Amino acid sequence: MRFLSVSANSFLIEFSHLSETTNFFRYLKQQHHPAILDMIPAEKTIFIEYSAFLIEQKQLIEWIAKQQVKNIAPEVGEEVIIPVSYKGIDLAPVAELLGITVAEVIKRHTENEWKVAFIGFSPGFGYLNSENAPFGSVPRLSSPRKQITMGAVALAGEYSGIYPKNSPGGWQLIGHTDEKMWDIYRNPPALLLPGRRVIFKDNKNGSSIFVASSIKEIGAVEQKEGHEAVLKILKSGMQTLIQDEGRHGQFALGVGVGGVMDKRAMQYANECVGNQIHSAVLEILNGGFHAEIQQHTVIAVTGAEAEVSIQYKDGHTVEASTYEAIALDVGDQIKIKTPRAGLRNYLAIRGGIDAPKILGSRSFDTLAELGAAPLKQGDNVYVEQSIVGAIPFNISFQKLSLPTSSNIVILDVILGPRLDWFDADSIRILSSQDWLVTSDINRIGLRLHGNESLKRIKHEELPSEGTAIGALQIPPNGQPVLFMNDHPLTGGYPVIATVADYHLDLVAQIPTGCRIQFHPISEFMDVKI
Repeated sequence: MRFLSVSANSFLIEFSHLSETTNFFRYLKQQHHPAILDMIPAEKTIFIEYSAFLIEQKQLIEWIAKQQVKNIAPEVGEEVIIPVSYKGIDLAPVAELLGITVAEVIKRHTENEWKVAFIGFSPGFGYLNSENAPFGSVPRLSSPRKQITMGAVALAGEYSGIYPKNSPGGWQLIGHTDEKMWDIYRNPPALLLPGRRVIFKDNKNGSSIFVASSIKEIGAVEQKEGHEAVLKILKSGMQTLIQDEGRHGQFALGVGVGGVMDKRAMQYANECVGNQIHSAVLEILNGGFHAEIQQHTVIAVTGAEAEVSIQYKDGHTVEASTYEAIALDVGDQIKIKTPRAGLRNYLAIRGGIDAPKILGSRSFDTLAELGAAPLKQGDNVYVEQSIVGAIPFNISFQKLSLPTSSNIVILDVILGPRLDWFDADSIRILSSQDWLVTSDINRIGLRLHGNESLKRIKHEELPSEGTAIGALQIPPNGQPVLFMNDHPLTGGYPVIATVADYHLDLVAQIPTGCRIQFHPISEFMDVKI
């Protein structure tokens, strides 16, 4: 057993084999340790997220290391039968690679029972393995495809999987199914839960048969009766989303936390209008926002340094201040221009913003496509009518110093968990050179570019493992990708370091063209038991 550093409130436990990993994961689930908040099992690792307020990392590791784990009876999951049309673009190449016929590939895939080992990559994407390992290890594509169709049945390593949505991917495609792997109106939304047994049938017109908990809708996307529209969107800008603190405790479904990118700005916006600080807000990317007030209300705008103007219904326009309450009446309009510094603004409405709660959150997850869709012209925003307090006056907020595209931002990082996959020169380069923030940035992550790339000393394929918000994942080109709120739960490229939690709000405000310097604040933890 090996413990590897990730962040101030998470670490990896590494094992030698999948069976050992799943056995220990089942044991930890049974123990219900009060400080362990959530876990992400993978092939050879368990990602542990814990409360640093309840226990120190060293104490938790010592507790885990002392556990005497005996073989736990495996979960006997429900059987799911998946009909497949075996006409995948990679079916013939896979057969050639394995030195067998296409018919033999189909036979091996359908005559073996597969079990969902864990969920990762995206919600509903189950990693299926078979005790017989019918294909040995099938290599991933050397260059991932930019788009794979929902329902594609694929092979990679010793696993089979089914893509739950249209997405990029590097697995070998051997067929397609019409079965839905992920449906937010099903309980649970994921069809392939860990432990479930899967049988593939060569019958594209078949249907799946499985025993599961009763199916029910978990939230319809219509407005609750009595909740009135408070804003009408006239222009949504580049992207306007409803966000709150996100979805906690959903790792088992392959769903990350997501939620608001700049938590501090969200909390300040809510405090300005007397809301509970975790109430949902609008997250507005790079300005261009224009809305009309539908009923008397009080709002506040925080986050990026941007010009906020109010056009009153009598025609006159004033510039409004950020980080303070703004009283508005029916017919008034608000505009938020492109920020001078920073990237995202947050707009809170007194009483909170109403939207359907999906898996406990109103947030929209751009990777999982969960929650209320991005707002567009003509959409209404509704008030939640939650309990509110008095609107505070003359309070000061500790605002972030926000970057522009010409600035250098210094981010603290915790080294690991795969620092030892890189040569000593790369570890030096990580913190000694500036990294340019490219135009390829979104809520999933920021692609960075440096004059010198990072080089690996281990070149074997890394089994997918859990990752944290702020992880610096290094793909084969040696240029880091900084994972943000909507990143995949698991990744197959080594993570060299993770941005400290207290700098994630700052990362949310970093624009294209900015440069980043990484400052390690810890030694690499690599403890073998």
